[in-house]
Amino acid sequence: MAEKVCAFEDVPVNQALRVVVGGVAIALVKDSAGECHAIGDTCTHGDISLAEGFVEDDTLECWAHGSKFSLETGKPLTLPAYEPVPVFSIEIIDGDIYIDPTVTKVIN
Repeated sequence: MAEKVCAFEDVPVNQALRVVVGGVAIALVKDSAGECHAIGDTCTHGDISLAEGFVEDDTLECWAHGSKFSLETGKPLTLPAYEPVPVFSIEIIDGDIYIDPTVTKVIN
């Protein structure tokens, strides 16, 4: 079941915000185009919060080792990470962001 996370306007542009929904840590990102993305917050290379990383275009870079993850697919675009992070669907209702941590996007 989707839970209200925050207001859309509370998510800064080109930055990540760490939220926990149903016990699942999620990095919530608003890209430069104003689109919000929700991906797993833990880097698959090391136990590092991706929300502390750097947003550039459609990627989120882990601050510790430099792996970049696609905000659309969760796939790592650079080493050392080689496993993807989950990507969650976002609903925006009346200006608020809702995420269901049990439903991930199917990425081919």
